[in-house]
Amino acid sequence: MSSSWNSVGLEVLYQVLGWVAFFAWSFSFYPQVLLNYRRKSVVGLNFDFLVLNLTKHSSYLIYNASLFFSPFIQRQYHDKYGDKEMIPVAANDVAFSLHAVALTAFTVFQVFIYERGMQKVSKVCISITAIVWTAAIVCLIIAWPKSDWLWLIDVFNSIQVGMTAIKYIPQAIMNFRRKSTIGWSIGNILLDLTGGVLNFGQMGVQSIDQHTLVNFYGNIGKTLLSLETVFFDVLFIIQHYVLYPVKKDEYADDFPVLPIEVKHVAAQ
Repeated sequence: MSSSWNSVGLEVLYQVLGWVAFFAWSFSFYPQVLLNYRRKSVVGLNFDFLVLNLTKHSSYLIYNASLFFSPFIQRQYHDKYGDKEMIPVAANDVAFSLHAVALTAFTVFQVFIYERGMQKVSKVCISITAIVWTAAIVCLIIAWPKSDWLWLIDVFNSIQVGMTAIKYIPQAIMNFRRKSTIGWSIGNILLDLTGGVLNFGQMGVQSIDQHTLVNFYGNIGKTLLSLETVFFDVLFIIQHYVLYPVKKDEYADDFPVLPIEVKHVAAQ
């Protein structure tokens, strides 16, 4: 027996929450891109965050697209969790992942064309990224003979969870050391937080309709993604508004100018 919605109203609410979360998360990439463009600089944006973020979203895209489009993997999911259980990946999840990879890659491109000061990707970040993708290739080799594709995409889901847990840490530490969030867009964080809350709400609606919590642990990556996102976004909001508040004269329509740039202009 295939899974289906019990309530049309909850199904509509599920779709609305999912697509609003998609737009919030999708638009969350643009404030940083526009900030970099206005300043013609990526100083203040941590490069480790970008590299880890690209790995995270690439892994999440592989998971979402595979589970959403592959009937074979869907059958493996139903064999594991039951025929009545709904596939926990929606169209908005796939659309978000695809968009996220594209925008993160574009932000990486900005690093190469704009002023970046002395910033560079750390050896620790390079090592973590190399280890993660090497492990992914090894898992692919293991899964191939038995066609255990559900297990493989669960590995990629675990990768994206791990990357979400650590990708924000370099930026948070950088803000702490600089005692400033200038160069790191708060607009990105506010939209990211909105998407995380709505994403979690979407899963809650599905659980209410199906009278089960399987979708929370059946797609543990999506669950942890929402929780991790909310935690770090709240941390960045505290850094921006409480610990290192930005003065009004450092703003230009939410596109701040670094003190070093101000001094350079004054010298001229």
